[in-house]
Amino acid sequence: MENRENWFVEYFESSGTCFGLKVREKCHSEQSQYQKIEVYHTETFGHLLVLDGCTMVSERDHFIYHEMMTHPAMSLLPNAQNVAVIGGGDGGIVTELAKYSSVQSITQIELDERVTEVSKQFFPDITQALSDPRVRLRFEDGNQWVRAQADDTLDVLIVDSTDPVGPAEVLFSDGFLSHCKRVLKPNGILVQQSESPLLHGDSLILPMHETLSQLGMAQIKTLTFPQPIYPSGWWSATLSSKENTLAFEQVGELLKQGGVLPETRYLTPELLVSACHLPKFLTMKD
Repeated sequence: MENRENWFVEYFESSGTCFGLKVREKCHSEQSQYQKIEVYHTETFGHLLVLDGCTMVSERDHFIYHEMMTHPAMSLLPNAQNVAVIGGGDGGIVTELAKYSSVQSITQIELDERVTEVSKQFFPDITQALSDPRVRLRFEDGNQWVRAQADDTLDVLIVDSTDPVGPAEVLFSDGFLSHCKRVLKPNGILVQQSESPLLHGDSLILPMHETLSQLGMAQIKTLTFPQPIYPSGWWSATLSSKENTLAFEQVGELLKQGGVLPETRYLTPELLVSACHLPKFLTMKD
């Protein structure tokens, strides 16, 4: 195998794959209290945020992930007022949530404050809404935060975690998810990033469906979308609701007829409907 200079490469040992980008320079590197934070200026994807050697955000493709983690749920609850994001220190989901005038309060709970500060420096477009007066930034453990919240207080809770290892592992646990359900209003929606359908279908997505079902969630939907910088280039978000509110087909039709969808670069009403139909190799195992 040829080793080439001026490339950032993340190796995914468990799947025997890797992802690489040619870089112009390393812009930033530090060891925070929790992890190593790096920023590279790449040739084709702009700035790239890397945490502990894992790709997190690039300027070129971040909008796909941030839109799909935000707008499907918000399109189902267009009058949502109180929303929260656990993780998401880059601020991208907060910036998408801030597009909704109905939202009165956006709370972001990020463990590592340095991720947010570095993102403000190198990704100003992604973090632009962090100064919105409706936004409250809390730098603490997301698991502990959700356990301390009162019942039935949130319309939408988005868990924008890193991979289920290390500090983020608890954000995929039964105990954490049960508290997420508890803090949601009766028609509330939980959104969680659920890794690659191709690589993590059996190991994470299907077990997550089973856990959410056992916790009493009325509906569970996994939406898939491309994400070039993540393992396999194909990613997912899993939505669940306490009531039967995940009616994407009906919402998609309403949006096509003139319903409100904020300005987006990836998501369309047609994509919203199609994204919630899983490939056969996953649906056969439900």
